[in-house]
Amino acid sequence: MPLLKVEDDVDVTRRQLLWAGGALGVTALLAACGGGGDAKSTGATGGASAKPRKGGTLRVGALGRASAITRDPHGTQANESDYLIISLVYDTLAVPGGKPNTVPRLAASWKASEDLKTWRFTLAKGATFHDGSPVTAADVVFSLKRLRATPSGASRLPGIQAANITADGDDTVVLVSDYANAELPLLTRLTTFVVPDGTADKDIAKAPGTGPFKLDWFRGGNARLVRNDDWYGGDVYLDAIEVKIFESPQAMANALLAGQIDLASNAGAVAARTAETRSDIQRVRRPNDMAMPIVMRTADGPFADPKVREALRLAVDRKAMVEQVLSGYGSVANDILGTGDPAYAKSIPQRARDLAKAKQLLKEAGFDTSRTYEILTTEDIAGLAESATLFATQVREAGVKVKVVKQESAVFWDKTWLKGDLYTTYWGTNDSVVFFASKTMVSDSGQNEAGWKDTAFDAAYEKAIGTAGTAERTARLGDMQQIEYDSSGYLLWGMADGVDLAAAKVRGLPTLPGYGRVQLEKAWLAS
Repeated sequence: MPLLKVEDDVDVTRRQLLWAGGALGVTALLAACGGGGDAKSTGATGGASAKPRKGGTLRVGALGRASAITRDPHGTQANESDYLIISLVYDTLAVPGGKPNTVPRLAASWKASEDLKTWRFTLAKGATFHDGSPVTAADVVFSLKRLRATPSGASRLPGIQAANITADGDDTVVLVSDYANAELPLLTRLTTFVVPDGTADKDIAKAPGTGPFKLDWFRGGNARLVRNDDWYGGDVYLDAIEVKIFESPQAMANALLAGQIDLASNAGAVAARTAETRSDIQRVRRPNDMAMPIVMRTADGPFADPKVREALRLAVDRKAMVEQVLSGYGSVANDILGTGDPAYAKSIPQRARDLAKAKQLLKEAGFDTSRTYEILTTEDIAGLAESATLFATQVREAGVKVKVVKQESAVFWDKTWLKGDLYTTYWGTNDSVVFFASKTMVSDSGQNEAGWKDTAFDAAYEKAIGTAGTAERTARLGDMQQIEYDSSGYLLWGMADGVDLAAAKVRGLPTLPGYGRVQLEKAWLAS
């Protein structure tokens, strides 16, 4: 995760966190917690006969760096540890779910006008701040406008101007979009944290939240949260959660193995492999947790020709990438972001390696194979730099010479991201094709990583978000994905699984990818 200054909530959705997605969950509220995806995850998620019990303190390890700590719920949370804390203290209007992928939270329900421009969100009954004061529509309006005023606010609430965020009475918030948007509730997930109306910036770190836990203390990135017995969302089982910040997955996993923490959040594939021999350690595996695309700049430079981009996609051995980079903890992808979307276009043929076709396309494009090109990467997450190295090895077989250049996190996100010709990136919210289109692919998106501008894609996007009917919407989303598959600047070779490691006593952990994993309100400890 970018441990730096980026003008966007991309940091959150990337590492995801905790993102995820995203990327990383919940239910209606909270059916998202249950069932594991790994042979040793049943204890952590709780079996069908397991009965939750109250009590105990869950000690959680989460990744982060002291230099990137933030307490602002509307700022850029570059640390998973910060995002975990903020997500348990403050509630968003909606949260990721299974089916559907957006479910209620602080907003109990929502309804759109016929033209899909005006949306009315009704707040959950009984919702209060931690100081006992009721949550009102004015608090939500203030919070959304504060969010909208941040450098990344326009991308967090695209199409919603501050003047068009209003209250209708005490329990209804009205959002008016500049254009028809059937996906607007999805945009209220992840970062629409609510604080009391009028909270000054200097007091934001002390602002009471509405979430399932209250902040007891915070020191140097570590924190203790205690149960909010008055939470409107239902029972919370743990007495407390203690969050400890770790700078590396290895250090965090070692702390778990030594019994110093109970849960290593997003420990990664290497740690998961190590834990396979430990019968006392559970693995909670979340498929489709993180997209790890390679970005090829389309606006200009050596990869602007669509034939060159197609050649590089065909030069990659995706199965080998998943097996070697992700240690098998992942799945092959097909150059389309949003693999967890119910409308993901599985009918589009899976790209396979074809070196002969790749060489032919490079020749047709007049690509200079005498040059050596650079792929820029970081070591922000496990496997990222390794993916660049294996990519360079594989495309060499098609005649393309690539040198891997590792950059420090701050340098990469300041100098390379959104600007580079060829670089790695990562995202942790993968349950929405529209999310990625709005964030990274429409011509005027705030994080257009490849500098891609395609009028046909823009038109398909506008049609898709303006369509409410399931069948027609799916068809239009399919049109978007076909264009993305054919000509975007993304080479998405695989999806990394999210892997949490937990002590044997931990139960009820969430299993949704991305933002879903920070939803620990239904976790509990067996006696």
